[in-house]
Amino acid sequence: MEQPFLSVIIPSYKEGERIGRNLLEIDKYLKSKNYTYEILIVVDGSPDNTAEIARNYALQIPHVRVIDNKENHGKGYVVRQGLLEATGRYRVFLDADGSTSITHLDAFLPQFEEGYDVVIGSRDIEGAFIQVHQPKHREIMGDMGNWLIRIVLGLWAYPDTQCGFKILSAKAAEAVANRMVVDRFGFDFELIALSEKLGFRVKQMPVRWMNEEGSTVSLTGKNGFIQVIIDLFKTRWRFLTGAYRVREYRKSQAEA
Repeated sequence: MEQPFLSVIIPSYKEGERIGRNLLEIDKYLKSKNYTYEILIVVDGSPDNTAEIARNYALQIPHVRVIDNKENHGKGYVVRQGLLEATGRYRVFLDADGSTSITHLDAFLPQFEEGYDVVIGSRDIEGAFIQVHQPKHREIMGDMGNWLIRIVLGLWAYPDTQCGFKILSAKAAEAVANRMVVDRFGFDFELIALSEKLGFRVKQMPVRWMNEEGSTVSLTGKNGFIQVIIDLFKTRWRFLTGAYRVREYRKSQAEA
């Protein structure tokens, strides 16, 4: 089968009430384009009917595949799974709640023609617009966390590593996702740091973003702010100890 031009990956957890509406919006957008595509809905052991509803919509919408994990592993796990299961020349993942519209692809995809390998959305660069803000306490936690991310991983150029809209070329997706190990929300900074270290060109693009209620982010717990900080320091340690096999990859590319 011919490789699709684009793979759209939608990590989903407790999205039974929203997944259908957003799938229809994504399908409407993609049907207006002249390239081939596939849509992968990766369900993260959701206790509601997300997978069942997604499968019902897959009967109406072409090129939809549902990956139904029976156990909850975390957003990082299912994004990684989606990037590796996808077959597209370019692979985008976006939040199931529709906080960042699929229409951003109009501006993101041309960046690959400029030589970039990874294009990420940012809510904190010129041109970005936050239509509906998060609660103030979550914005403060996010700002604190991002400064720590920049300090610990040296990602000074990235004021927003955590925006849930990122697109990678197939080559970058496979090289990066095969090295990612963070299962929870810290995967975003791991993905960017790995992309940089492996030698891929990363471009930030402004997004129009709208907070949607229903987030599972908190201070404590497996999806909490504290766990993200723990994963941050573990990520730094993996780079220091060579656990990500960055040097081996760059050597293999130099010899190719």
